[in-house]
Amino acid sequence: MIRRISILGATGSVGGSTIDVIAQARAAGAEIDVVSLTANTDVEGLARAARATRCRHAVIADPGRLGDLRDALSGTRCEAAAGPQAVVEAAAREADWTMSAIVGAAGVAPTLAAVRRGGTLALANKESLVCGGTFMIDEARRAGTTILPVDSEHNAVFQVLTHPAHVARVTLTASGGPFRTWEHQRIAAAPASEALRHPTWTMGRKITIDSATLMNKGLELIEAALLFSLSDADLDVVVHPQSIVHALVTYCDGATLAQLSAPDMRIPIASALAHPGRIALQTSPLDLVSAGSLTFEAPDLKRFPALGLARASLREGGALPAVLNAANEVAVEAYLDDRIGFYDLSALCEATLEAASRASFAPPRCVEDMLEIDRWARAHAVGYEKELH
Repeated sequence: MIRRISILGATGSVGGSTIDVIAQARAAGAEIDVVSLTANTDVEGLARAARATRCRHAVIADPGRLGDLRDALSGTRCEAAAGPQAVVEAAAREADWTMSAIVGAAGVAPTLAAVRRGGTLALANKESLVCGGTFMIDEARRAGTTILPVDSEHNAVFQVLTHPAHVARVTLTASGGPFRTWEHQRIAAAPASEALRHPTWTMGRKITIDSATLMNKGLELIEAALLFSLSDADLDVVVHPQSIVHALVTYCDGATLAQLSAPDMRIPIASALAHPGRIALQTSPLDLVSAGSLTFEAPDLKRFPALGLARASLREGGALPAVLNAANEVAVEAYLDDRIGFYDLSALCEATLEAASRASFAPPRCVEDMLEIDRWARAHAVGYEKELH
């Protein structure tokens, strides 16, 4: 049977890994029809991906690049389109399996369109759940959409969560980022170029900065709570610098199950693509003897306060996770542009959260609510950023 597949965010690190997994699956005999690919501004990368996958529909989010995309696709049968609405329309096209890998809040509307269409959603865009909360989960339930997590930690939980009713605790692991062993003063002075040097994972710039602050792990806590119907009290984080154990599930009888693999995003992607089966994948096999030892330590919330902010947002609930996400996106952009320092990232988020608590936003109940919260939070975060200059 031919599977119809779309990739939202095809030129990013997750999108590229997905294309590699598809190529390996096809080589093994799988019949895959790539329906749609989307990208933000990378016309050349999108055109290469479209040619490699023989996709039928390619969309660039930047409306000014439509002519460039058409030129790049000359000689193919791939239809070209451009603009944010075209990305949403691509997500709504008939497909059996959609990879949601657009980074940040920009991925929320396309992900929702894929959710409402039905089928299977492979979710790498954690912001869709962080911003949408239970609204996104409810929409998936109404449409009969299966959400399969692709973040390595959530995919690990999914694989070992065999008895949900008997879970005592779920533990997500964090690499600790490039500053794990640094002292506070040295971290405070670190430029973005240092924060982008992740020790174990190869990722996009935004998520790499989030890994350095541990905000990524905080957002993953919020996502895990929604995906697996857990509370803050059910969730824990441990720092595991080898990035081999991706998550652990402890059951009421004391048994703890863990998922281990090399830090390679193709592994959770293949798990989601083949679910409920498995596909052969050419990756580096896990060699525990070569690894030598696996170590674990508690996260330091004084040096990495972003994780504490995310936990507080999860406990308070409502609109605060969406506010946190928006403020963090503003802060990361400012840090990457060298406009603020490392600890200004968490300070800006904290100030925006405090303002949101005073504003008493209700939880988002529709897309318009999500967009309004996002706009409000970004405007306040930009204002706080200007005060830091």
